[in-house]
Amino acid sequence: MLFLDEPTIGLDLVMQKKIREFLADYNQRHAATILLTSHYMDDVEALCGRVVVINQGRLVYDGRLDDLVRRHAGDKLLQVELDRPVARAELAAFGELADWQPHKVTLRVPRADVPERAARLLAALPVRDLAIQEPDVEDVIRALFIEGG
Repeated sequence: MLFLDEPTIGLDLVMQKKIREFLADYNQRHAATILLTSHYMDDVEALCGRVVVINQGRLVYDGRLDDLVRRHAGDKLLQVELDRPVARAELAAFGELADWQPHKVTLRVPRADVPERAARLLAALPVRDLAIQEPDVEDVIRALFIEGG
């Protein structure tokens, strides 16, 4: 069993990657259990299949990282690149504006509504590119802490 506390904090990007690669290889070769405590979500995403979230001594979540996002993030993000500027008011019909620039927009949309909203968006606006993404793990965990679990 290997215990690590913030193993890449303070390292440059190249060394962070090398440490992550070493740990993944070590885990695979030795079937070792690695207990990683970290606030650095890049480490968690790269190394952890299972996560445990503890808030003020209380277990908030124990399971797969991808399930954490699906269960606790009610929204997805639609990242839209437009051929022409579109006013904020026109975009509000498709979701909550998370970020707005005249040609590039990020909308927060309820997970269940994504297919319908994306289809409407593509039909109504001059969309050059559309990406549907999960919210950042960091944002999901932050919300868990704010909500108290």
